[in-house]
Amino acid sequence: MPPIDFNGLDTVVHGPVRLGVLTALQIDGPLDFTTLKKRLNVADGAIGIHLRKLEDIGYLTCKKAFVGRRPKSTYRITPKGRGALRDYLDAMQRVINAVDRGEETH
Repeated sequence: MPPIDFNGLDTVVHGPVRLGVLTALQIDGPLDFTTLKKRLNVADGAIGIHLRKLEDIGYLTCKKAFVGRRPKSTYRITPKGRGALRDYLDAMQRVINAVDRGEETH
């Protein structure tokens, strides 16, 4: 059996909150901060750190606007982010396939 390469996993995508953000944006399209926070059930500060990391690396963009007097940040996954998510999911699928093959032989 060939070795399973975990070194190729994108650690930026690998975290549960960041994976959740990218997945939500890929499935639903652009979402605002409050919607993402509620969807992933995380605190403001926790999601803010992850959103900034994803934005800094270029996996998402943020558009800031005001609705009335309240600020509204809307996030969108970038082509680079889509590619990173796809690569990550492909790598995880290879791990799943290897586990399934291992279960079949035992």
